[in-house]
Amino acid sequence: MRKILITGGAGFIGSHVIRRFVNKYENYQIYNLDKLTYAGNLENLVDIESKKNYTFIKGDICNEYFINELFKKHKFDSVIHLAAESHVDRSITDPLAFAKTNILGTMVLLNAFKEIWKSNLEDKLFYHVSTDEVYGSLGETGFFTEDTPYDPNSPYSASKASSDHFVRAYGETYNIPYVISNCSNNYGANQFPEKLIPLFINNIINNRELPVYGDGNYTRDWLYVIDHAIAIDLVFHKGENKETYNIGGFNEWRNIDLVKVLCKQMDLKLKRQEGESEKLIVYVKDRPGHDLRYAIDASKINKELNWSPSVTFEEGLSLTIDWYLTNKVWMSNVVKGDYKTYYNKQYK
Repeated sequence: MRKILITGGAGFIGSHVIRRFVNKYENYQIYNLDKLTYAGNLENLVDIESKKNYTFIKGDICNEYFINELFKKHKFDSVIHLAAESHVDRSITDPLAFAKTNILGTMVLLNAFKEIWKSNLEDKLFYHVSTDEVYGSLGETGFFTEDTPYDPNSPYSASKASSDHFVRAYGETYNIPYVISNCSNNYGANQFPEKLIPLFINNIINNRELPVYGDGNYTRDWLYVIDHAIAIDLVFHKGENKETYNIGGFNEWRNIDLVKVLCKQMDLKLKRQEGESEKLIVYVKDRPGHDLRYAIDASKINKELNWSPSVTFEEGLSLTIDWYLTNKVWMSNVVKGDYKTYYNKQYK
């Protein structure tokens, strides 16, 4: 039996990874470690919470004593590390929080992993899940590859770049077996509505303005979250030690074009007049250090692990909208509390 610690498993991407591993690998014991901050939500996992091979642990990856004791008690043979502060806008407001969680938290986990296994590292793995934002910004052409030099432009991407470097450093210095994956923008069910797609779905439902940064021409590569979970599964089981894999959707969209496609689908599903939701679009002041374009070259994971996206963007977007329309109570619960204060500060 493998004993796998998945950090940040109550979050957006983490909950989909947890669900896949718990349901697919009944002979694995899956431990979900999450601090349950604003973006962590156990409602994301109600369908698997009673499974015998699943255990939830509330805790902070920055608490060194707690993490060390956890590793001594359970002796996890593998870690899939997703816990992170992840929203660029929040990193501009509070960069120290990002440095603490994303850098120090990763080091605490690496230290605990190193100490519990020492030289007994056969069949062990530390899998660090990262972002394409560590590579910086592209012009109108070109793609990020696994060999693209790091050039982060926000406190968020800088903190993730640093954590990537520490994972590699522990691999070289202490011979810890690791893999890293850097993924493009995710979308899908259970995403906290500070991110573009669930934010705009919620605003359209409630006839609120759709705040688009700058001129709306910023370009991102979008990936359906379930396809990301499938990729993580493949990298975990078949990825080569000390290798990096870029995961992308082969799916670039300018923000303004994506918003218009979203508006069109929402009008159809809400039975509104065509073009009604587009009238909600407003352009707001751009954020500092805004990267122009991200685009992932995912040919390595495609060729070596036979992975590719399973749905088109339009199909994935339709599935995503349907989930939010069906789960309005979930949305209502997560936007309570300080979310409105944050929203007003960021977009008003």
